[in-house]
Amino acid sequence: MTLLTTSHIPWLYLASQSPRRRQLLDQLGVRHELLLPDPDEDAESLEAERAGESPEDYVQRVTLAKWHASVQRLARRALQGGWTEAPILCADTTVALGDDILGKPNDADHAAHMLTRLSGQAHRVLTAVVVNGVLRVSTSHVQWRHLSEDEIARYVASGEPMGKAGAYAIQGRSGAWTQHLNGSYSGIMGLPLFETAELLRPLGWDF
Repeated sequence: MTLLTTSHIPWLYLASQSPRRRQLLDQLGVRHELLLPDPDEDAESLEAERAGESPEDYVQRVTLAKWHASVQRLARRALQGGWTEAPILCADTTVALGDDILGKPNDADHAAHMLTRLSGQAHRVLTAVVVNGVLRVSTSHVQWRHLSEDEIARYVASGEPMGKAGAYAIQGRSGAWTQHLNGSYSGIMGLPLFETAELLRPLGWDF
């Protein structure tokens, strides 16, 4: 695989499968290439929760673990040829209801359970982003209106909750439930643009 080699134009590796993070990097005008896990990597295990871990500690630990794994991944591939050195960006998002971590739902029933818990409640969305080992965290506060069982069932049936922290996507249908948001909309989507730009400026990006 031949990657970007234009030295005077900064670019980075995005170690994430999230199309939303790609979209947000495009919004900033950041050139990037994907650095995804190898088939034999157990990337999902990095997101396993630990007993007594706070949402803040969890999101930072997971994001740094993803970054370290991606550094090792790039080193292995560089030995095979065709992969060049570049900054690596990793991010992770979690939803917190009090001290409870609401990650990605396991199935439709789990998604419905999460959405029922969030119905009518204020919650936090934490997204950590790491570039070259330097970490920043964005914390947003979201207030939802009350949801009916039918609304939750229809949203789950749409498939949108799957693969999303807290079982929802702010940029999707759930945006109609958000009464109040204090924080970063892009952070809730999965990549806080302010914190990302602050990490990239020292590396040659000019926003």
